[in-house]
Amino acid sequence: MDAIVVPHDPAWADAFHAEAAAISSRLGAGTIRLHHIGSTAIAGILAKPTIDLLGEVPDLAGLDLVSPALEGLNYRAMGPHGIEGRRFFLKDDAAGRRTHHLHVFVQGSAHAVRHLAFRDYLIAHPETAAAYSALKRQIVALPGTTRDTYLVAKGPFIARTEAEALAWYQGREGP
Repeated sequence: MDAIVVPHDPAWADAFHAEAAAISSRLGAGTIRLHHIGSTAIAGILAKPTIDLLGEVPDLAGLDLVSPALEGLNYRAMGPHGIEGRRFFLKDDAAGRRTHHLHVFVQGSAHAVRHLAFRDYLIAHPETAAAYSALKRQIVALPGTTRDTYLVAKGPFIARTEAEALAWYQGREGP
């Protein structure tokens, strides 16, 4: 399989903080608010060793003006990459291995909230996080699993958990 999963590495949190500082410095203070999302943000679960960052900005037009500065950090702009209202950036290391995904949305958008709710829900519900990790282990053990089939196989679990997470998250936020 071309998408591997590995045990959680506590160094991922430090890698996120270092990258967030570099991005914030490059784009300018107050331009972007960054969050660590994805499986590398959740202790104890298997993850692809790629740091996912969620950026929230006041508006995408402002980001589009400054996003060329991310090229200096070796990010490649991918545009919306299949999700309307997103700007997606990829970063690889010198050997060509993917190291970072940067997903940028307008602050408070449904997509930003969805990502944050999913992350926070898995952190607050370790039994659900463990089930997600076990599912990942099962999927990658199947013969012929590719990155695409891995993503499709996780889909129903993610959709169900995301719905639970959003209800939980919005209930926490209060009126």
